[in-house]
Amino acid sequence: MDALEVCIQEADFDLGAEVRRLREAHRDVGAVVAFLGTVRDYQDRPEGGLQGMELEHYPGMTESAIHHMIAEARQRFDMKSVRVIHRVGRLNVQDQIVLVAVASAHRGEAFAACEFLMDYLKTQAPFWKKEWTPQGGQWVDARDSDDRAVERWGLKGQGTPQ
Repeated sequence: MDALEVCIQEADFDLGAEVRRLREAHRDVGAVVAFLGTVRDYQDRPEGGLQGMELEHYPGMTESAIHHMIAEARQRFDMKSVRVIHRVGRLNVQDQIVLVAVASAHRGEAFAACEFLMDYLKTQAPFWKKEWTPQGGQWVDARDSDDRAVERWGLKGQGTPQ
């Protein structure tokens, strides 16, 4: 396991620096695909706009689960290097939450691997999310759309019987 592949942290991160780190280890990288997830406001909510969110995880278990999904991705896709950063703690609207970045020799592999990892991350990694609105905090359940996304890779979502 490469400790630089996965990082769970409260601090923000620099997208450009992370992409540079991914590329510099391999001269044969022809493509880098990065997904950057941010906290977005849902203005159409009956209870009012999102003020922020809080993310919790189980230290050790979360990193292990993400390393497992990277190993699965390495079996499916030709990846030169990969970086997954997921923030925890209290986050505000427009804050960065997650980075999944994949370097590969070819763009097709990089796109597919990044999408696979993000779908897997949304359904399999042990994170708990609480959204804060003017009415207070509420824990968020898994979405059916996330389960459907991961099922197309031949994997089971959280809401799908194993």
